[in-house]
Amino acid sequence: MSVVPFALQGFEFEPFTSSSRRTHDVYRRGRGPAVIIIHEIPGITPLLADFARKVADRGMTAVLPSLLGTAGRPMTVPYALSSLARACVSKEFTLLALNKTSPIVDYLRELAVHEREAHGGPGVGAVGMCLTGGFALAMCVEPSVIAPVLSQPSLPFPTNPDHRRALGLSDTDFGIVQRRTTQDLCVMGLRFSGDTKSPAERFVRLRETLGDKFIGVEIDSSPSNPWGYRKGAHSVLTEDYSDEPTGPTRRALEGVLDFLTSRLDVKPIAPES
Repeated sequence: MSVVPFALQGFEFEPFTSSSRRTHDVYRRGRGPAVIIIHEIPGITPLLADFARKVADRGMTAVLPSLLGTAGRPMTVPYALSSLARACVSKEFTLLALNKTSPIVDYLRELAVHEREAHGGPGVGAVGMCLTGGFALAMCVEPSVIAPVLSQPSLPFPTNPDHRRALGLSDTDFGIVQRRTTQDLCVMGLRFSGDTKSPAERFVRLRETLGDKFIGVEIDSSPSNPWGYRKGAHSVLTEDYSDEPTGPTRRALEGVLDFLTSRLDVKPIAPES
């Protein structure tokens, strides 16, 4: 019997197996419409769990699939590098190819259907981060996904101009997303202005192709930024998050929570103290 890690105390645990027989551990917390929170490298960290608690505190079910790493283990550089190496050799992740959707997205789409059936509401939210940032966009091929948030989307790795504009999904899948935005789908994106892993050209393309259905939030991380964000700031909602009440990352967090509650028709409630 699996034991819930200390950093995930208060979460329920149950594996989910897709129709293709992929199985991953999934942690859940809260009640209400589901929000699938897809962790960044190296895995589900304590800071990712803290973000999930904030989602649950606003009247939603935070759903955390564990795709890489050890759930609950804190971030370290060696751990991140080992997790990235696993992603590089895994057939579930497409790190470099242009115009290709990672196979793991099929699993996440099925998970979205499962969570919609289990928790109700008008649909499901999805928050991707870093390596998985674009997965939230690709998940929108599944109609039940109605509130996608792309936090510092980093795939494909931005090694040249074409890759810096690429969105990490196939042309066919992106065409479906575009059609949905002509109806009622909105997409939110977050990045630090100086983040070379999640380049500005990616957000430029999203604005060009999705118009006002893309809500882009770019946080000043220039050397002179008044908030002291480091030059290499990358993880808006976790590692580089600052809870300063009037700070940009705190405002970005509140924007994400408002976006999710609005799109999922959840009456906002005050976070637990």
